[in-house]
Amino acid sequence: MLRPSQPVEGRRPDRFRPPHCPRIRCLAHRLPRRFRYKKSGSYYCEASGRRRIPRFVCKLCGHTFSRQSFSCTYYMKRPELLIPIAAGLVAGSAHRQIARTLGCAPSTVTRLAARIGRHTLLLQALALGELDDIDEPVVFDHFETFVFSQDDRLGIGTTVGQGSWFVYTMDPAPHRRAGRRSARRAAPRRPLPERIPGAVVRSTQRVIRLLCSLASGQFEFVSDDHPSYSAAIRSFPADSRPWHRVYPNPKRGPGADLARARERDRAMFPVDLLHKLWRHSQAHQRRETIAFGRRSNAVLERAALMVVWRNFVKGVSERRNDPTTPAMRLGLTEAPLSWRDVFAKRLFPGRIHLPEGWARIYRRDWTTPAVGRNTRHRLVHAY
Repeated sequence: MLRPSQPVEGRRPDRFRPPHCPRIRCLAHRLPRRFRYKKSGSYYCEASGRRRIPRFVCKLCGHTFSRQSFSCTYYMKRPELLIPIAAGLVAGSAHRQIARTLGCAPSTVTRLAARIGRHTLLLQALALGELDDIDEPVVFDHFETFVFSQDDRLGIGTTVGQGSWFVYTMDPAPHRRAGRRSARRAAPRRPLPERIPGAVVRSTQRVIRLLCSLASGQFEFVSDDHPSYSAAIRSFPADSRPWHRVYPNPKRGPGADLARARERDRAMFPVDLLHKLWRHSQAHQRRETIAFGRRSNAVLERAALMVVWRNFVKGVSERRNDPTTPAMRLGLTEAPLSWRDVFAKRLFPGRIHLPEGWARIYRRDWTTPAVGRNTRHRLVHAY
Protein backbone atom coordinates (compact mmCIF):
# COMPACT_ATOMS: atom_id res chain seq x y z
CA MET A 1 0.00 0.00 0.00
CA LEU A 2 1.25 3.48 -0.84
CA ARG A 3 1.42 5.53 2.35
CA PRO A 4 2.00 9.29 2.47
CA SER A 5 5.39 10.15 3.91
CA GLN A 6 6.77 13.31 5.42
CA PRO A 7 8.40 15.55 2.81
CA VAL A 8 12.16 15.25 2.70
CA GLU A 9 12.58 18.99 3.33
CA GLY A 10 10.60 18.73 6.57
CA ARG A 11 12.75 16.03 8.20
CA ARG A 12 15.24 16.94 10.88
CA PRO A 13 18.84 16.85 9.63
CA ASP A 14 20.00 14.58 12.48
CA ARG A 15 17.21 12.04 11.80
CA PHE A 16 17.44 11.76 8.04
CA ARG A 17 18.83 8.44 6.75
CA PRO A 18 19.56 8.15 3.01
CA PRO A 19 17.96 4.93 1.72
CA HIS A 20 20.41 4.40 -1.15
CA CYS A 21 23.04 6.13 -3.25
CA PRO A 22 21.38 8.64 -5.60
CA ARG A 23 23.89 8.02 -8.39
CA ILE A 24 22.38 5.60 -10.90
CA ARG A 25 25.76 4.12 -11.90
CA CYS A 26 26.61 3.14 -8.34
CA LEU A 27 25.89 -0.46 -7.29
CA ALA A 28 24.38 0.86 -4.04
CA HIS A 29 21.66 2.56 -6.07
CA ARG A 30 19.74 -0.67 -6.72
CA LEU A 31 21.07 -3.24 -4.25
CA PRO A 32 18.43 -4.21 -1.67
CA ARG A 33 20.97 -4.62 1.11
CA ARG A 34 21.56 -1.97 3.74
CA PHE A 35 23.17 1.15 2.35
CA ARG A 36 26.52 2.09 3.88
CA TYR A 37 27.42 5.77 4.09
CA LYS A 38 29.07 8.30 6.37
CA LYS A 39 28.28 11.91 7.19
CA SER A 40 30.22 14.66 5.49
CA GLY A 41 29.19 17.97 7.06
CA SER A 42 26.34 20.18 5.95
CA TYR A 43 25.53 23.42 4.16
CA TYR A 44 22.84 26.10 4.18
CA CYS A 45 20.57 26.66 1.18
CA GLU A 46 19.11 30.07 0.43
CA ALA A 47 16.26 28.64 -1.67
CA SER A 48 15.02 26.54 1.26
CA GLY A 49 14.99 29.37 3.77
CA ARG A 50 18.51 29.01 5.16
CA ARG A 51 17.82 25.48 6.38
CA ARG A 52 20.74 23.24 7.25
CA ILE A 53 21.07 20.39 4.75
CA PRO A 54 23.31 17.45 5.72
CA ARG A 55 25.78 15.90 3.32
CA PHE A 56 26.88 12.27 3.04
CA VAL A 57 29.50 10.10 1.32
CA CYS A 58 28.70 6.74 -0.27
CA LYS A 59 31.20 4.16 0.98
CA LEU A 60 30.90 2.13 -2.22
CA CYS A 61 31.48 4.70 -4.95
CA GLY A 62 32.99 7.50 -2.84
CA HIS A 63 30.78 10.26 -4.24
CA THR A 64 29.13 12.85 -2.04
CA PHE A 65 25.48 13.81 -1.99
CA SER A 66 23.06 15.68 0.24
CA ARG A 67 19.57 15.26 1.63
CA GLN A 68 18.34 17.50 -1.17
CA SER A 69 19.23 14.75 -3.68
CA PHE A 70 16.16 12.84 -2.46
CA SER A 71 13.78 15.80 -2.72
CA CYS A 72 11.46 16.63 -5.62
CA THR A 73 12.76 20.20 -5.46
CA TYR A 74 16.31 19.03 -6.19
CA TYR A 75 18.35 21.74 -7.94
CA MET A 76 15.40 24.18 -8.03
CA LYS A 77 16.00 27.88 -7.44
CA ARG A 78 12.35 28.42 -6.53
CA PRO A 79 11.10 25.22 -4.86
CA GLU A 80 7.86 26.89 -3.78
CA LEU A 81 6.62 26.82 -7.41
CA LEU A 82 6.38 23.03 -7.76
CA ILE A 83 3.03 22.40 -6.07
CA PRO A 84 1.20 25.53 -7.40
CA ILE A 85 2.24 24.69 -10.96
CA ALA A 86 0.99 21.10 -10.63
CA ALA A 87 -2.32 22.33 -9.22
CA GLY A 88 -2.64 24.99 -11.93
CA LEU A 89 -2.04 22.51 -14.77
CA VAL A 90 -5.06 20.41 -13.73
CA ALA A 91 -7.18 23.48 -12.95
CA GLY A 92 -7.51 24.57 -16.58
CA SER A 93 -4.76 27.21 -16.55
CA ALA A 94 -2.31 27.65 -19.41
CA HIS A 95 1.42 28.15 -18.89
CA ARG A 96 1.33 31.93 -19.31
CA GLN A 97 -1.62 32.28 -16.96
CA ILE A 98 0.23 30.27 -14.28
CA ALA A 99 3.37 32.34 -14.84
CA ARG A 100 1.45 35.61 -14.37
CA THR A 101 -0.12 34.32 -11.15
CA LEU A 102 3.13 33.02 -9.62
CA GLY A 103 5.39 35.80 -10.85
CA CYS A 104 7.78 33.69 -12.91
CA ALA A 105 8.68 33.22 -16.55
CA PRO A 106 6.47 31.04 -18.81
CA SER A 107 9.56 28.98 -19.67
CA THR A 108 9.90 28.14 -15.97
CA VAL A 109 6.37 26.71 -15.96
CA THR A 110 7.10 24.71 -19.13
CA ARG A 111 10.32 23.29 -17.71
CA LEU A 112 8.74 22.36 -14.37
CA ALA A 113 5.72 20.85 -16.12
CA ALA A 114 8.10 18.35 -17.75
CA ARG A 115 9.67 17.51 -14.39
CA ILE A 116 6.23 17.08 -12.80
CA GLY A 117 5.15 14.80 -15.64
CA ARG A 118 8.18 12.54 -15.21
CA HIS A 119 7.65 12.33 -11.45
CA THR A 120 3.96 11.44 -11.77
CA LEU A 121 4.81 8.83 -14.41
CA LEU A 122 7.11 7.12 -11.90
CA LEU A 123 4.46 7.39 -9.18
CA GLN A 124 1.88 5.68 -11.40
CA ALA A 125 4.38 2.91 -12.23
CA LEU A 126 5.06 2.48 -8.51
CA ALA A 127 1.32 2.14 -7.87
CA LEU A 128 0.96 -0.52 -10.58
CA GLY A 129 3.69 -2.52 -8.84
CA GLU A 130 1.56 -2.55 -5.67
CA LEU A 131 -1.47 -4.09 -7.42
CA ASP A 132 -2.15 -7.74 -6.62
CA ASP A 133 -4.62 -8.44 -9.41
CA ILE A 134 -7.17 -6.90 -11.76
CA ASP A 135 -10.53 -8.23 -10.60
CA GLU A 136 -12.80 -5.93 -12.60
CA PRO A 137 -13.55 -5.27 -16.28
CA VAL A 138 -11.38 -2.57 -17.83
CA VAL A 139 -12.78 -0.06 -20.31
CA PHE A 140 -10.46 1.02 -23.10
CA ASP A 141 -10.54 3.85 -25.62
CA HIS A 142 -8.13 6.28 -27.24
CA PHE A 143 -8.21 9.95 -26.29
CA GLU A 144 -7.78 11.86 -29.53
CA THR A 145 -5.84 15.12 -29.68
CA PHE A 146 -3.31 16.78 -31.97
CA VAL A 147 0.15 18.29 -31.64
CA PHE A 148 1.62 21.22 -33.58
CA SER A 149 -1.17 21.11 -36.18
CA GLN A 150 -4.38 19.22 -36.86
CA ASP A 151 -2.53 17.03 -39.37
CA ASP A 152 -0.40 15.56 -36.56
CA ARG A 153 -2.85 13.46 -34.57
CA LEU A 154 -2.05 11.77 -31.28
CA GLY A 155 -4.19 9.08 -29.72
CA ILE A 156 -3.57 8.23 -26.05
CA GLY A 157 -4.94 4.82 -25.13
CA THR A 158 -6.47 4.84 -21.64
CA THR A 159 -7.76 1.89 -19.61
CA VAL A 160 -10.14 2.60 -16.72
CA GLY A 161 -11.53 0.13 -14.21
CA GLN A 162 -15.27 -0.23 -14.70
CA GLY A 163 -15.98 -0.40 -10.96
CA SER A 164 -13.13 1.55 -9.35
CA TRP A 165 -12.61 4.16 -12.12
CA PHE A 166 -8.87 3.71 -11.59
CA VAL A 167 -6.79 4.67 -14.64
CA TYR A 168 -4.43 1.75 -15.08
CA THR A 169 -2.32 2.84 -18.01
CA MET A 170 -1.93 5.13 -20.97
CA ASP A 171 -0.10 4.60 -24.23
CA PRO A 172 0.52 6.95 -27.20
CA ALA A 173 -0.44 6.21 -30.80
CA PRO A 174 0.73 9.01 -33.17
CA HIS A 175 -0.99 8.96 -36.55
CA ARG A 176 -1.99 11.20 -39.41
CA ARG A 177 -5.28 12.96 -39.76
CA ALA A 178 -8.01 10.97 -41.47
CA GLY A 179 -11.16 12.00 -43.29
CA ARG A 180 -11.92 14.46 -46.05
CA ARG A 181 -10.10 17.79 -46.34
CA SER A 182 -11.37 21.08 -47.65
CA ALA A 183 -9.89 22.67 -50.75
CA ARG A 184 -7.76 24.96 -48.60
CA ARG A 185 -6.39 22.03 -46.57
CA ALA A 186 -5.83 19.83 -49.63
CA ALA A 187 -2.59 21.68 -50.47
CA PRO A 188 -0.73 21.99 -47.15
CA ARG A 189 2.05 24.52 -46.70
CA ARG A 190 4.43 21.83 -45.47
CA PRO A 191 4.80 18.09 -46.17
CA LEU A 192 2.33 15.94 -44.25
CA PRO A 193 3.75 13.89 -41.38
CA GLU A 194 4.81 10.39 -42.21
CA ARG A 195 1.96 7.89 -41.91
CA ILE A 196 2.71 5.23 -39.28
CA PRO A 197 0.66 2.17 -40.24
CA GLY A 198 -0.72 0.16 -37.36
CA ALA A 199 0.08 2.72 -34.65
CA VAL A 200 -3.26 2.19 -32.90
CA VAL A 201 -2.88 -1.60 -33.11
CA ARG A 202 0.60 -1.51 -31.57
CA SER A 203 -0.56 0.86 -28.86
CA THR A 204 -3.45 -1.49 -27.99
CA GLN A 205 -1.07 -4.45 -27.93
CA ARG A 206 1.22 -2.70 -25.45
CA VAL A 207 -1.75 -1.89 -23.22
CA ILE A 208 -2.99 -5.50 -23.28
CA ARG A 209 0.49 -6.87 -22.49
CA LEU A 210 0.71 -4.58 -19.48
CA LEU A 211 -2.75 -5.54 -18.24
CA CYS A 212 -1.97 -9.25 -18.70
CA SER A 213 1.15 -8.82 -16.55
CA LEU A 214 -0.96 -7.25 -13.81
CA ALA A 215 -3.83 -9.78 -13.91
CA SER A 216 -3.47 -13.30 -12.53
CA GLY A 217 -5.84 -14.74 -15.15
CA GLN A 218 -8.09 -13.69 -17.98
CA PHE A 219 -9.96 -10.41 -17.55
CA GLU A 220 -12.71 -8.59 -19.38
CA PHE A 221 -11.70 -5.97 -21.94
CA VAL A 222 -14.48 -3.53 -22.88
CA SER A 223 -14.18 -1.25 -25.93
CA ASP A 224 -16.10 0.16 -28.85
CA ASP A 225 -16.08 -1.30 -32.36
CA HIS A 226 -12.80 0.26 -33.53
CA PRO A 227 -11.31 -2.34 -35.93
CA SER A 228 -7.79 -1.87 -34.54
CA TYR A 229 -8.85 -3.09 -31.10
CA SER A 230 -10.16 -6.41 -32.42
CA ALA A 231 -7.06 -6.84 -34.60
CA ALA A 232 -4.78 -6.24 -31.62
CA ILE A 233 -6.59 -8.83 -29.48
CA ARG A 234 -6.55 -11.42 -32.28
CA SER A 235 -2.75 -11.14 -32.42
CA PHE A 236 -2.49 -12.78 -28.97
CA PRO A 237 -2.78 -16.55 -28.39
CA ALA A 238 -6.31 -17.69 -27.60
CA ASP A 239 -5.40 -18.88 -24.10
CA SER A 240 -3.76 -15.59 -23.06
CA ARG A 241 -6.00 -12.98 -24.67
CA PRO A 242 -8.65 -11.17 -22.58
CA TRP A 243 -12.38 -11.56 -23.05
CA HIS A 244 -13.34 -8.83 -25.49
CA ARG A 245 -16.76 -7.23 -25.08
CA VAL A 246 -17.58 -4.80 -27.92
CA TYR A 247 -20.16 -2.02 -27.80
CA PRO A 248 -20.56 -0.44 -31.27
CA ASN A 249 -20.91 3.31 -31.54
CA PRO A 250 -24.50 3.80 -32.78
CA LYS A 251 -25.63 6.71 -34.92
CA ARG A 252 -26.85 9.68 -32.93
CA GLY A 253 -29.63 12.10 -33.70
CA PRO A 254 -33.09 11.55 -35.20
CA GLY A 255 -33.86 7.93 -35.88
CA ALA A 256 -31.08 6.63 -33.64
CA ASP A 257 -31.38 3.38 -31.70
CA LEU A 258 -31.70 4.80 -28.20
CA ALA A 259 -31.53 1.43 -26.49
CA ARG A 260 -28.17 0.57 -28.08
CA ALA A 261 -26.87 4.09 -27.42
CA ARG A 262 -27.77 3.86 -23.74
CA GLU A 263 -26.17 0.41 -23.47
CA ARG A 264 -22.96 1.66 -25.06
CA ASP A 265 -22.82 4.80 -22.91
CA ARG A 266 -23.47 2.80 -19.73
CA ALA A 267 -20.65 0.35 -20.47
CA MET A 268 -18.13 2.98 -21.65
CA PHE A 269 -19.01 5.58 -19.02
CA PRO A 270 -15.78 5.34 -16.92
CA VAL A 271 -13.47 6.11 -19.85
CA ASP A 272 -15.87 8.67 -21.36
CA LEU A 273 -15.96 10.49 -18.02
CA LEU A 274 -12.16 10.51 -17.86
CA HIS A 275 -11.95 12.04 -21.33
CA LYS A 276 -14.52 14.71 -20.41
CA LEU A 277 -12.51 15.63 -17.31
CA TRP A 278 -9.41 15.71 -19.47
CA ARG A 279 -10.98 18.19 -21.89
CA HIS A 280 -12.29 20.30 -19.03
CA SER A 281 -9.26 20.29 -16.69
CA GLN A 282 -6.33 20.93 -19.02
CA ALA A 283 -6.15 24.08 -21.10
CA HIS A 284 -4.40 22.53 -24.12
CA GLN A 285 -7.09 19.84 -24.56
CA ARG A 286 -10.11 22.06 -24.99
CA ARG A 287 -11.93 22.04 -28.28
CA GLU A 288 -11.38 25.73 -28.98
CA THR A 289 -8.08 26.93 -27.53
CA ILE A 290 -4.86 28.70 -28.45
CA ALA A 291 -2.98 26.71 -25.79
CA PHE A 292 -2.83 23.48 -27.81
CA GLY A 293 0.13 21.14 -27.36
CA ARG A 294 3.13 21.68 -29.61
CA ARG A 295 5.09 18.51 -28.81
CA SER A 296 4.03 14.94 -28.16
CA ASN A 297 6.43 14.71 -25.22
CA ALA A 298 4.80 17.61 -23.40
CA VAL A 299 1.28 16.28 -24.03
CA LEU A 300 2.21 12.85 -22.66
CA GLU A 301 3.87 14.33 -19.56
CA ARG A 302 0.75 16.32 -18.77
CA ALA A 303 -1.28 13.16 -19.40
CA ALA A 304 0.73 11.41 -16.66
CA LEU A 305 -0.09 14.29 -14.31
CA MET A 306 -3.77 13.96 -15.19
CA VAL A 307 -3.71 10.22 -14.44
CA VAL A 308 -2.16 10.69 -10.98
CA TRP A 309 -4.56 13.54 -10.16
CA ARG A 310 -7.53 11.39 -11.16
CA ASN A 311 -6.31 8.28 -9.30
CA PHE A 312 -4.94 9.70 -6.05
CA VAL A 313 -6.00 13.33 -5.51
CA LYS A 314 -9.50 13.88 -6.90
CA GLY A 315 -12.53 12.22 -5.32
CA VAL A 316 -14.80 10.12 -7.47
CA SER A 317 -17.68 12.60 -7.05
CA GLU A 318 -17.44 16.24 -6.08
CA ARG A 319 -21.18 16.73 -6.55
CA ARG A 320 -21.94 14.14 -3.85
CA ASN A 321 -19.03 15.34 -1.70
CA ASP A 322 -17.44 11.89 -1.82
CA PRO A 323 -13.66 12.21 -1.23
CA THR A 324 -13.03 8.53 -2.01
CA THR A 325 -10.44 8.23 -4.76
CA PRO A 326 -10.09 5.37 -7.28
CA ALA A 327 -6.85 4.34 -5.55
CA MET A 328 -8.75 4.02 -2.26
CA ARG A 329 -11.29 1.74 -3.95
CA LEU A 330 -8.44 -0.59 -4.94
CA GLY A 331 -6.84 -0.43 -1.50
CA LEU A 332 -3.69 1.38 -2.72
CA THR A 333 -4.13 4.28 -0.30
CA GLU A 334 -6.12 4.84 2.88
CA ALA A 335 -6.96 8.49 2.22
CA PRO A 336 -6.80 10.99 -0.65
CA LEU A 337 -3.31 12.27 -1.36
CA SER A 338 -2.58 15.97 -1.33
CA TRP A 339 -0.10 17.58 -3.68
CA ARG A 340 2.28 17.71 -0.69
CA ASP A 341 2.02 13.91 -0.44
CA VAL A 342 2.52 13.43 -4.18
CA PHE A 343 5.79 15.39 -4.10
CA ALA A 344 6.97 14.19 -0.69
CA LYS A 345 10.07 12.46 -2.03
CA ARG A 346 11.93 12.04 -5.25
CA LEU A 347 11.45 8.84 -7.27
CA PHE A 348 14.31 7.31 -9.24
CA PRO A 349 13.74 5.59 -12.61
CA GLY A 350 16.54 3.12 -11.90
CA ARG A 351 14.64 1.72 -8.91
CA ILE A 352 11.15 1.54 -10.49
CA HIS A 353 10.17 -0.74 -13.35
CA LEU A 354 8.62 1.29 -16.15
CA PRO A 355 6.16 -0.54 -18.43
CA GLU A 356 6.74 -0.88 -22.14
CA GLY A 357 6.60 2.51 -23.83
CA TRP A 358 6.73 4.50 -20.61
CA ALA A 359 10.52 4.67 -20.63
CA ARG A 360 10.25 6.48 -23.98
CA ILE A 361 7.90 8.99 -22.37
CA TYR A 362 10.35 9.53 -19.51
CA ARG A 363 13.28 10.04 -21.92
CA ARG A 364 11.09 12.22 -24.19
CA ASP A 365 11.63 9.97 -27.20
CA TRP A 366 8.07 10.37 -28.58
CA THR A 367 9.10 13.23 -30.85
CA THR A 368 7.15 15.51 -33.17
CA PRO A 369 9.11 15.76 -36.46
CA ALA A 370 7.17 18.82 -37.66
CA VAL A 371 8.56 20.89 -34.78
CA GLY A 372 12.14 20.43 -35.91
CA ARG A 373 13.81 20.60 -32.52
CA ASN A 374 12.77 18.01 -29.93
CA THR A 375 14.60 18.21 -26.62
CA ARG A 376 15.19 14.79 -25.08
CA HIS A 377 15.78 14.01 -21.42
CA ARG A 378 19.31 12.70 -21.04
CA LEU A 379 20.25 13.93 -17.56
CA VAL A 380 22.00 11.21 -15.55
CA HIS A 381 22.03 12.51 -11.98
CA ALA A 382 18.94 14.74 -12.20
CA TYR A 383 15.38 14.20 -13.42
